[in-house]
Order: sequence, then structure tokens, then C-alpha cells
Amino acid sequence: MALNASLLLKQSQSMVMTPQLMQSIQLLQMPHLELAQFIAHEVEKNPLLELSNSDETRGEDAADAAEAPEAGAIANDWYSDDQQPSPQLAESLDSNYDNAFTDDAPAMRPDAPELMSQWKSMPGAGGDDHVDLDEFVAERPCLRDHLVGQIALSFRTAADQAIARYLVDYVDEAGYFRGEVDDIAALTGVASADVVAVLARLKSLDPPGIFAESLSDCMRQQLSQTGRLDPVMSVLIDNLDLLARRDFARLKKLCGVNEDTLLAMLRELRTLNPKPGSAFSVEPPESVIPDVIVSARGDGDWQIELNPETLPRVLVNRPYLAEVRAAQGMSEADQNFLNTCLQNANWLTRSLDQRARTILKVAGEIVRQQDAFLRQGVHYLRPLNLKTVADAIKMHESTVSRVTSNKYILTPRGLYELKYFFSVSIATADATGDAHSAESVRHRIRQMIGAETADAVLSDDDIVAILAKDDITLARRTVAKYREAMNIPSSVQRRREKRAHAKVMGS
Repeated sequence: MALNASLLLKQSQSMVMTPQLMQSIQLLQMPHLELAQFIAHEVEKNPLLELSNSDETRGEDAADAAEAPEAGAIANDWYSDDQQPSPQLAESLDSNYDNAFTDDAPAMRPDAPELMSQWKSMPGAGGDDHVDLDEFVAERPCLRDHLVGQIALSFRTAADQAIARYLVDYVDEAGYFRGEVDDIAALTGVASADVVAVLARLKSLDPPGIFAESLSDCMRQQLSQTGRLDPVMSVLIDNLDLLARRDFARLKKLCGVNEDTLLAMLRELRTLNPKPGSAFSVEPPESVIPDVIVSARGDGDWQIELNPETLPRVLVNRPYLAEVRAAQGMSEADQNFLNTCLQNANWLTRSLDQRARTILKVAGEIVRQQDAFLRQGVHYLRPLNLKTVADAIKMHESTVSRVTSNKYILTPRGLYELKYFFSVSIATADATGDAHSAESVRHRIRQMIGAETADAVLSDDDIVAILAKDDITLARRTVAKYREAMNIPSSVQRRREKRAHAKVMGS
């Protein structure tokens, strides 16, 4: 085979994943909190970027302009040109201030501090050692500070107090101890027996059940401090797994009690606190802010708009750019840096605008597909997949997936994640009618189980038969899978629970 050298010129097209394109893709799937952090970082390092609050400024200026004529009119009505009260005002109001404060005339304004001293909370009252009550603000107690404050009263030696303070750091928000005794002993250089002894004493602190290592240990501590930890109750706590399965027959046999006594013990267990440290949690719950808002219009259609609270307002500071370029003595390195900052700023603003347009386009198509759900409820939720939305808006499925990730939409039906509207299709029995959404079928199963009574508990086969009457074909194992995904116990466990609940409520 002969070998020869040759030159070949070929023209082709290919997509290159540039760093800017990768960041643009990342911006698309960022939730608004991460996006705000990213923009703050970009504004910090790019002098040509600035966060715009021009809407607020314009609103304040408009409000001031609207108030100015009204304030002028009031001033003209009340005061004359020489800034004296108008005759009409003087006639209707008592404008003679000579007889004011007649009761304390001997101690008039020069002795005003005497009057102010009667109010101890006033600033400057009470002398140099005055304490202003406004300086003290109520604060929610911290679990760690609450425990550390008890350690000094519960341990005598400094060594035990040091070990106890070290063990406090291993308590989680619920109040459970999450450390390993041997590891802590190795880190602190003390004997494991000393750590165990300190931990045992810590379990007697307030609140009851603190420093527990398990749920059963937490309940045991609370019952012990109230004097209710008898051998029968101890057996019940040791078999919490049977209680979770509602196996009351085995519990009565293990505890050696009748049904009424067992129900009384269960009522007492319900009075215990499974999370003793929850009352000291200071972290506020995180609220979900929707990215898209859907509201009904007067013509019966839907109005879809982006939430202004989640829209970043980033502008390129053109005046500053012109001022810097007009300056004399700029080096080539400075000019290159300025050009790079301008390029990055323009790219960021275009990417944010494209991100907003893409989110609005995807949300609009989802609303169009799920119009029946918005009007009539979850029973009319249609099966939908990414490909259907992507084909409708002429985009790739991966783009739709990134848009719907960690983003929420506020509808007249409530607040939902965008991915909630995507569910698999369940065919009808005759395969000719409209398919059902898996989410709507799960909702129907949840409603049927919620309407059960203790004497008429539906099995999985019963649910399959009821769904078949509505032309919904499901296998029994599929119903069981849906039920387990919704954390709904089996029919046997539900029957036990409902009967026990009925007896507890009846007693």
C-alpha cells in the first residue's frame, strides 16, 4: 500500500461549548436565590455592572410630586402670607397659648427635666445611671444557651463542666445526642466512663428528654421524670415498631394488659414530646417565592407574568464607561480590562433577558396544556411530558427540563413546582378515551382512602376495581406502589389504626 502526503481543506459546522455558553445554561436552571448571589458576585467584580432600582426611585419621586400640591394647598388654607394662622382657623380653634401648662407654671420649661423624670423610660431621664428599657429586646431562647446555663448548677467540678459543654455541641435541633462516646473520649483525652457519666447526668436537664439517643430513650426519660416508667410501660416503649404497625394484639400479649389499659397507655404516650428541642429552634421557616404568577383575566383567559420580586435588574453603566474612556493616560492593559468587563456585562444582561423570556414561554405552554386543571381541579390534570412542551415552543427537552427545575408557579389553585404538571399517562380501559394523569389518579386514590371507615377499609384490589369502573386500568402492584409513595399504610394497618382511633375517641 502506497503512502503519500496531501493537503485537504474541509469546511464544517460544529457547536463549541464556550465558557459563556456554559454559564448561560447554568443561569437558566438557577433558582432566584442562587441567581441573586451570582449577580451580586458579578456586580462586585465588574465595575460596569450595577443593580437598578430605578422603579423605586421613580415611584418615590412621583409620590413626592403628588404630595407637594396637596401640602401647598393645606398650607395656604391654614396660614396667611405672613405665616400667621388664618382668621377662620383662629375662630374655630383656640390659638391662645398663654394659658397652656397653667398647673405647673412655677416649674415651666426651665424645669422641664423634672417633668420628664416622671417617665423613667424617657431618654435622659433618671440621671446618669438611667437604664433605657428600649435597649432591651425580647429574644427567643437558644437551645445551646439554655443547656449551658444549667451545666454550672448540675456539675461541681470544672472537668465535668468542660465535658458537658463539649457534649452540648453534639445535640441536634430536635434535642437528640448525635455523638459517639468513644470518639469524643479520644478527642478530649478523657476516659469513656467519664463521658458516659456526664452524659447520663445531662439527660436529667430541662427540657425532659434532652440528650436522648433514640425515640424510645427520649420517651423513657420523660416518663422517668414524671414517675410513670413502670415495667409495663417500659415493654411498650421497647416495642415501638409494633406500635407503628398497629399490631395491638401482640402488644397486649407482650405487656400483659387488656385493651382498655393499652389504650390508656397509648393516650399517655401521645402526651410526650418526641422532639424536646423543637421549642428552642430559632430558624424561621423558609418561604417559597413563585417565579411565575398566573391570574384570571376578565375575558376568561389567563394572564401569565414573571414575579417582579424574582427578576434581577442589572444594567450596564454607560455613563461611567464613557467617563473612563475619556480619561487620559489609559494603558493598553487597562483598555483590555475595560473591554472584557463590557463584554461580560453585555453578555450577562442578554443572558438574563433570554432566561426570563424562556421561563415565560415554558410557563405559558404549561398553562395552555393544563387549562382544565386550573379551572376545575386536580382531577382534570392532563398527562404531560417534556417533549410535548419542547415541541410546542421549538426548544430542546433539556432546556425545558432546566427551566422547570426548582422553579415555582402561583396559580388560582395554589403554589406548585413547575415539574408538578409533568406526569406519565395512564391509558383508559378501552384505549379510545382521553388518558389520565398519574398525579390525578394518585389524588383519587388518596381521596378514596381518606373517606374510609373502620368497618369498610379498601384493599388494593378494591381500589383497582373502583378505578376500573371509571375506565382507569391499573395493576394491583401499581396501586400499592402509588400508596407507598404517598406514605399510606396497607389496608390491615389502616383498619387497626381506625379502630384504635375510634376507641380512643369513644373513651
